[in-house]
Amino acid sequence: MSTHLLAIDQGTTSTRAILFDAGLAPVASAQREFRQIYPRPGWVEHDPEDLWATTVATVSEALARAGLHAADVAGLGIANQRETVVVWERATGRAIHNAIVWQDRRTAEVCARLEAEGAGRDVTAKTGLLLDPYFSAAKIGWLLDHVDGARARAEAGELLFGTVDSYLIWRLTAGSAHATDATNACRTSLYDIHAGRFDEDLCRLFGVPRGTLPQVFDCAGEFGATSPEVFGGSIRILGVAGDQQAATVGQACFEPGMAKATYGTGAFALLNVGERPVASRNRLLTTVAYQLGGVRTYALEGAIFVAGAAVQWLRDGLGLVREASETQALAEAADPEQDVYLVPAFVGLGAPHWDAEARGALFGLTRGAGRAEIARAALECVGYQTRDLLEAMQADWPEGAGVRTVLRVDGGMAASDWTLQFLADVLDAPVDRPTAPETTALGAAYLAGLAAGVCPEPMAFAAAWRLDRRFEPQMDPARRARKIAGWRDAVSRTKTVSD
Repeated sequence: MSTHLLAIDQGTTSTRAILFDAGLAPVASAQREFRQIYPRPGWVEHDPEDLWATTVATVSEALARAGLHAADVAGLGIANQRETVVVWERATGRAIHNAIVWQDRRTAEVCARLEAEGAGRDVTAKTGLLLDPYFSAAKIGWLLDHVDGARARAEAGELLFGTVDSYLIWRLTAGSAHATDATNACRTSLYDIHAGRFDEDLCRLFGVPRGTLPQVFDCAGEFGATSPEVFGGSIRILGVAGDQQAATVGQACFEPGMAKATYGTGAFALLNVGERPVASRNRLLTTVAYQLGGVRTYALEGAIFVAGAAVQWLRDGLGLVREASETQALAEAADPEQDVYLVPAFVGLGAPHWDAEARGALFGLTRGAGRAEIARAALECVGYQTRDLLEAMQADWPEGAGVRTVLRVDGGMAASDWTLQFLADVLDAPVDRPTAPETTALGAAYLAGLAAGVCPEPMAFAAAWRLDRRFEPQMDPARRARKIAGWRDAVSRTKTVSD
């Protein structure tokens, strides 16, 4: 009997494949990085063939390391970088242009024009998203307008659009399935999260032919099966979710009020708000957390553009450290009386500020400040930004008043005890780190296992979630208040737009 589960975690800088046993313990993995393409300032692209090649290579390598074959796999789950778009030929699967990555800002003028025309209100009401280049729809319109003949070919039914999950499903199934799930569909700015379908008016607004779009399914279900030629046998594709939603599932945040934050290059926090969407008054996103059995569960989401990237900047930009791991010892050695703040607006500020023109700045420097204080500021800024998000979420969701939020964390920065302790201190709330570090892949594998009948229902899966360590707040309240006030002052001096 096939009891192993396979997860593809297709991220922004690398693709990873992890095999899990029936108890969701990892047994083998493989990872490969791929090129980042920057044609112009503010433009970010990937070669779709790199995404495909690294997917096939990592799955094949993981299977070989585990000594398993396609027949041993009960189901495949896909977690993917969200909002990144690919347009390809229906007949051949060949992409007509590089993928435009979620970080890309080339459609800023289009979004600004639509906002000026009053379209933003309708986009937010239907999709829960802001009218911003971050999301997929304007990117699709750009591709159809800037690749010779693309719009006419799309309207003739010759081209297909997809987020990365859809593109991989099409390639894996040799073109037999054009599919996505609700969590990816809801990030396109074309999907009505209340009606649960792509919206004709939004398609017209962004100039996207409806026939190019994939069919939308639950996160756990039948998405097709891989062509036998790809992995030497057919594997059922049974789970799909955008990477942040997959991590939400992997962290077992199935109850309203549960929150998770993933700390990588950037950071994303999601708060489960239940089966009724909550409209944000604080410029957060309303999104589908997951959809199971035809029932959508919603979340409030906030994005931090720079988290681990601040540490990378210390290393690669300033040369203050040789290894990212050095920052913890520096932070511990920093003078506690030196209140240095890094506002890491290198690419603008994300939620809840959404100030694209803000730029990074250091505040509070004295002659006594040095490497240690700047390193500490780079770690602390992640905690401050997370507090900004959670405060906005709590203000948007009055039903959660009085509920003590416990934040579950994952991602590379979650390995730093110092960072998580400061996070708990500045939030004045517990922070939980799980024993399973690969929560994104775990969530994708669980969704596939749920559809395959290998894994238990969500509440039973949640009961099996295991804590590595809980970080409780220890900071003196007066010191916390002083530091938060300093952060808010620093942000106000950095922003170019008022709240």
